Amino acid sequence: MAIRDKLSGNEAVAIAMRQINPDVVAAFPITPSTEVPQYFSAFVANGQVDTEFVPVESEHSAMSACIGAGTAGARTMTATSANGLALMWEMLYIAASCKLPMVLSVVNRALSGPINIHNDHSDSMGARDSGWIQIYGENNQEAYDNCIMAVRISEVEDVQLPVMNCYDGFITSHAVENIELLEDEKVKDFVGKFEPKNYLLNKDEAIAVGPLAITTHYFEHKRQQAESMRNAKKAILEVSADFAKLTGREYGLFEEYKMEDAERAIVVIGSTAGTAKFVVDGLRAKGEKVGLIKIRVFRPFPSEELAKALAGVKAVAVLDKCDGFNAKGAPLFTETVSALYYGEAKPLAVNYIYGLGGRDVKTNDIDKVYADLTEIVNANKVDDPYRYLGVVEA
Repeated sequence: MAIRDKLSGNEAVAIAMRQINPDVVAAFPITPSTEVPQYFSAFVANGQVDTEFVPVESEHSAMSACIGAGTAGARTMTATSANGLALMWEMLYIAASCKLPMVLSVVNRALSGPINIHNDHSDSMGARDSGWIQIYGENNQEAYDNCIMAVRISEVEDVQLPVMNCYDGFITSHAVENIELLEDEKVKDFVGKFEPKNYLLNKDEAIAVGPLAITTHYFEHKRQQAESMRNAKKAILEVSADFAKLTGREYGLFEEYKMEDAERAIVVIGSTAGTAKFVVDGLRAKGEKVGLIKIRVFRPFPSEELAKALAGVKAVAVLDKCDGFNAKGAPLFTETVSALYYGEAKPLAVNYIYGLGGRDVKTNDIDKVYADLTEIVNANKVDDPYRYLGVVEA
């Protein structure tokens, strides 16, 4: 029977880690992810887990230690945010290229500069092509659930890739919400025992990890990584289906909210989906055909599925909580438009960059987006596809 509680997102993720009981956690504190290793270190000190907790001198060292533990055959986890993720940059690529299953909870925060400790998605979006699977949660429940599922996903035999469990700093990480926890034994049974096949401490089969790969082998290594990422889509759906049987909570590659007959839609990631759903409900009550798609899995990107889900809409607004600095749209927008290019229908599309550095996004902001979509539909064209929402223009 589910355990009802009131927890912050960080505490919920730390509890998930306790229930998973990983072999190694190496971590360095950085706001707003600090509470995750802080809570977990208390579980270690109290003897509630068997985990080897490694307090290191930097985030680069944290990921390095996780890579070392992973290559030795240990189930490994950590957490970080923003500049901490940036300091891990080199090691993120190494973890992925070595195809090491591990889970990194990324508590999303604006990446400096200027220095800012509040939420946007510039940190994890900057790492979107590092070879890690990326899963995003809207609220505390999803941060907890995704943490548990991420372990299983990363360890699927034809995937074997590290996973980022991303959720919004302060908005999700520190806000307290009602949540349903699983019993410890059910989590233990769900994730199972980690049984790696290739690892350095396997005396029966010697391997090399991270060797030099020159022109004769490097390309093939990268091709294998790419295939693993393609395989991840199926693995994510299968693990999510098993989780639904256990909890009744269903997860896909994305969530469709009132999209059955929607003519105007928003595509968004993270906690802003909750605000947008409230606006959708209000507009639906007035008879307006609007809907929402909340992206859960950004890597691998669900291109074909998203194109199909948007096939019936006339116009779509893609909301990005980071900028692409390419003068042609931010990451979620460019991925969405790319997906639509090969789809059967090509709705008019517009990009809104919003919420940078923790700037509030309110219901009237979302209302404006849907109103703009009405104008786009009526005009049957998009005059300016690259827009900012809630910024004070000079």
